[in-house]
Amino acid sequence: MSTFLVVTLAVCAIAAITDVRTGLIPNWLSLGALGLGVVGHLGVGSLLVDWRAGLHEGAISVAGLLLCSVAPGLLYFRGALGGGDLKLFAAIGALCQPLLGIEIQMYSLLVAAVIAPARLAYEGQLLRVLGGTLSVVINPFLPESRRRSLPSEALTSFRLGPAIFAGAAVSLALRELAAFSH
Repeated sequence: MSTFLVVTLAVCAIAAITDVRTGLIPNWLSLGALGLGVVGHLGVGSLLVDWRAGLHEGAISVAGLLLCSVAPGLLYFRGALGGGDLKLFAAIGALCQPLLGIEIQMYSLLVAAVIAPARLAYEGQLLRVLGGTLSVVINPFLPESRRRSLPSEALTSFRLGPAIFAGAAVSLALRELAAFSH
């Protein structure tokens, strides 16, 4: 089991708890994990092999940070994702490097895609939000006179921290199962 993956799981657990309680993921957590990922990979590569391997591992960690920030960054700039979620995904990329970071991101968004509609249905808001979503999708194609404006109560927010933790847990569990079966 990778130490970096265990650290990622711990960071995601803390992020999920703070996100549920406050609606925020603290900067000290995500930015600290981001720095730990880059410096940690640099240090581990240097200690286990040599300085060139350390630089290589550090560079791959930075690549993970950047690649795991692309899709969340686009969502953030469209107002569909919070800044804390974006920084947490970047930290996951730095800690886990590109492939595992994107895997965790994929599982996180898959979990969110299942949980969000279930939560909305439980709260009795699913049809209202789907109607608002339809308006958002159709509005750009309509003439301005026929566009529907959405009242703020038609919008909803979703705290992604728990889904990110679940994505990291799924990734860890699948890796453990794969290692156990071989």
